[in-house]
Formats: sequence, C-alpha cells, structure tokens
Amino acid sequence: MRENSQDPVPPIEISKDDLSPGALRGVIENFIQREGTDYGVNEVAHETKVQQLQKQIEKGHVRIVFDPNTESVTLMTEQEWKRFQKAGNPLS
Repeated sequence: MRENSQDPVPPIEISKDDLSPGALRGVIENFIQREGTDYGVNEVAHETKVQQLQKQIEKGHVRIVFDPNTESVTLMTEQEWKRFQKAGNPLS
C-alpha cells in the first residue's frame, strides 16, 4: 500500500504483452482461486478454466487491471472495465 499519498491513483490496464507467460498464468490462476466461478452442473477442470481465461484475454474480452493503491492485480471483463472507467471508482 502506498504510504505518502492522500489521493487514490486510478487503476490501470496492463497489456498481456507486458507480462511473461509465467506471470500471466499466475495472474489467471490467482483470479480463479480468489474469485471462484460457477460453471453449472458439471465441474470444469482447473486447466480448462486457465485456458478459457487466457483465450478471453488474447481476444481482448478480459482485461488485466492493476490497482496501485492496493498493489493488486485482477481481471475484468471488457464491459466491467468500460463501466469502471466511466464511474471512476477505485477497485478497493
């Protein structure tokens, strides 16, 4: 957490190209573990979830977002990111 600033800094989008393949996979896996997802009646394998998110990131449907106020990274759908930018709300 930043210590010397009163005003929050807006979160920024991180390009997938700015992350190594290992770092990108770590972000995806952390998101899956943290958020949990409901895939319906049938359970979906962890690797399948990773691949699905990776494809969505590649296509631009999911964005990688860094919040400098909390020093955390999350994933947002393209629609969530656009709404978030309009609202100007902090992630935390």
